[in-house]
Amino acid sequence: QVQLVESGGGLVQAGGSLGLSCAASGNILTFNRMGWYRQAPGNERELVATITRGGNTNYADSVKGRFTISRDNAKNTVYLQMNSLEPEDTAIYYCNGHKLIGPDYWGQGTQVTVSS
Repeated sequence: QVQLVESGGGLVQAGGSLGLSCAASGNILTFNRMGWYRQAPGNERELVATITRGGNTNYADSVKGRFTISRDNAKNTVYLQMNSLEPEDTAIYYCNGHKLIGPDYWGQGTQVTVSS
């Protein structure tokens, strides 16, 4: 079973940048789509960005123009570059792997805190 491990979270001031990584223990091409989700205290988990096996991307309106999702198939890693961070971006960020059949795969999450 593939495991997803996030890294790169931390504390940053508003307006700053952070880069997250999601390293898979297996071949990420087995996933139809990979993505990043986030969950702030008291809120439901929400989609941040996704990238398909073919490289098509999709973003939540709240992060468009500020966040960029990418993937390196050779390294079995998905990235999320976050620029112009806002306090509202504070959340636990989770990596997700989605297949057409079967349950989704999730990482353990990494905390991102943006101070004002």
